[in-house]
Amino acid sequence: MAKTPSDEYLEKASKLSTAQTERLLSRSRGKLMRRMLDNKLTPLEAAAIQLQIEDEDLAEWRERMAEIKQRDAERAAKAAAKAEKKDKTDK
Repeated sequence: MAKTPSDEYLEKASKLSTAQTERLLSRSRGKLMRRMLDNKLTPLEAAAIQLQIEDEDLAEWRERMAEIKQRDAERAAKAAAKAEKKDKTDK
């Protein structure tokens, strides 16, 4: 199923400079570029879809990082509790 750009991302893409649009399109996936080259998408639509993809990827990455940080904090708390318990038994 082909992605279509939302109005929100079309608006964001239209505000990009030429250099920013080129940089964004240079990061585009092959399928998206082929659709643009086959004249199924305009460069503006392709940029909007790429913006949307990158925002979704960033949101996923932030979720994973939050999970990792939470696990690390739990491990640190567990290690601290274990060390404290060991200190009490040593006294």
